[in-house]
Amino acid sequence: MVTKSLSRIKRAGRPARQGRRPFNKTFLVIIILLLLGIFLSGCSAAPGVSLTVDGQSPEPKQVTSGVQLLVLMTVLSLAPTILILATSFTRIVIVLSMLRNAIGTPSIPPNQVLIGLSLLLTFFIMAPVYREIDKTAIQPFLSEQIDQPAALKQAQKPIREFMFKQTREKDIQLFLDLGNEPRPATIDDIPTVSLFPAFVISELRTAFTMGFVLYIPFLVIDLVVSSILLSMGMMMLPPSLVSLPFKVLLFVMVDGWYLIARSLVLSFSGGS
Repeated sequence: MVTKSLSRIKRAGRPARQGRRPFNKTFLVIIILLLLGIFLSGCSAAPGVSLTVDGQSPEPKQVTSGVQLLVLMTVLSLAPTILILATSFTRIVIVLSMLRNAIGTPSIPPNQVLIGLSLLLTFFIMAPVYREIDKTAIQPFLSEQIDQPAALKQAQKPIREFMFKQTREKDIQLFLDLGNEPRPATIDDIPTVSLFPAFVISELRTAFTMGFVLYIPFLVIDLVVSSILLSMGMMMLPPSLVSLPFKVLLFVMVDGWYLIARSLVLSFSGGS
């Protein structure tokens, strides 16, 4: 009887011990979370950088500098778009992309290599324009020979001159008419807001023209291979699978990358 009563007491005591363990673990987890919260709240008070523009400032120079900083940040956010559309990058990347599709390798070279090559060629073509901007606008502004509005006006001239050389008169006239602009007496009277889109569509037209010319020799190879396979009765074999090595071989034999880079650079020397 004694042993039975002891066993009953032990069985009755087990749930009590098991019920205390989750309580202890939960209490420990709560303490750890509280300590982490206190630690993170202390870290959130770390010093940071804040930008405020106080319109009620007694000193107008402080307000002007704050507004200029905001404008500069906005311009920097638009810098990639300006780099793509106001330079030779648009024509180069489209021609290289169409060349890749004409060969039949839509993923070779990879996009990173294609865009990197386009940027390098863009920097090479736009180097004279940058040197002119540095000579007439940046250096005089840094040496305090001219003020900021004059520097911006001087910086626009080389870029506008480059854009005028590559833009068709028909495209410029289109945007002048759409914007209800008066007929300009000289090219200096043409607003940049009309020149910019005209330059972009002219670049697109030139790029597609060059891409069409690139497609012709590779299209001839595809037609020849397709005719040979059809005459041999091998209709189940994809012609692109057979023509791809011949197109790559042709491109390598004629030193295609040399010709493409040379043609792209020389296409900006005279105009479209």
